[in-house]
Amino acid sequence: MEIVRYKEHHAEEWDRFVWAANNGTIFHTRRFLSYHPPGRFEDHSLLFYKRGKLLALLPAVRIDRGNSNVLSSHCGASYGGFVVKADLSIRDAFMLVDALLDYTRSQKFDVLELTHPPQVYWEKPSNYIDFALFQRNFVYKKREISSVVPLNFPPERVLETFSAESRRAVRRALKLGVRVRRCDAYEDFYQILQKNLKMRHNVRPTHTVEELVRLKDLFPERIHLVAAFVEERMVAGVVLFYCNSRTNLAFYISHNEEYQQYRPVNLLFYQIFQDSIREGFRWFDFGIFTVNMEPNWGLGHFKEGFGAQGVFRDTFHRAV
Repeated sequence: MEIVRYKEHHAEEWDRFVWAANNGTIFHTRRFLSYHPPGRFEDHSLLFYKRGKLLALLPAVRIDRGNSNVLSSHCGASYGGFVVKADLSIRDAFMLVDALLDYTRSQKFDVLELTHPPQVYWEKPSNYIDFALFQRNFVYKKREISSVVPLNFPPERVLETFSAESRRAVRRALKLGVRVRRCDAYEDFYQILQKNLKMRHNVRPTHTVEELVRLKDLFPERIHLVAAFVEERMVAGVVLFYCNSRTNLAFYISHNEEYQQYRPVNLLFYQIFQDSIREGFRWFDFGIFTVNMEPNWGLGHFKEGFGAQGVFRDTFHRAV
């Protein structure tokens, strides 16, 4: 097994591998990671070759954490971990983990941390890598819960999958004349998002509005804003990331509290689910409702109203 540290000339080969992989997502691509300004992270991404052929990727960064030199899944993305082919064997999974451990020791790292995408992002379900990590004494650093919905019903039956409360909210929005459409008014949405996050959690959005627009420009076919309007005023919106051909992710969800009585968010997801099914997605991911494994009960209940259940988004950890 040969491990090569990522350089810019690998970018095309890297992204080609991600889109053909069993578990590749938009977050693993160099195109996505390139939106970060130089100096924000110390990239230490790796390519794994077996007999001269690319077997796996690991988007990663080096973190100086006090007395620990940490090799971590890339902090500039929601998910990381190994990106592998659909035909990865159990033996290859062990070879990858062993090779990574040897590499981190040789490079004087103290700690390894890997965050994998949930299984709904995989073309073929596989826990080979998880198994190999456990067998090599990795432990869970944390297990967050992401709310996902299997889109295994026809679009005309979406409303039947919602709770009675959510169905009533959709009908109320329609009755009050709320309209839903895609648009590129990211600055208008950002104002709603910023105000909402400040009021509810006293935090800022993950991205600046300039970064969000830059990501949209980088992925015009994979990042979309779907917004709800009362007359011509935007009152709510969802920024969707088409993470791969299987799973559609709601990265940002927000609404204007002054228009809550119109129930625009419910109508948004009614329309988004129908569109996602017609576009061939198998899963819809609302994202996590836990922070450091502490549930936001209200947020979890809200997502359950659309038929969501929870799956793990795991972070593995090991001193090396």
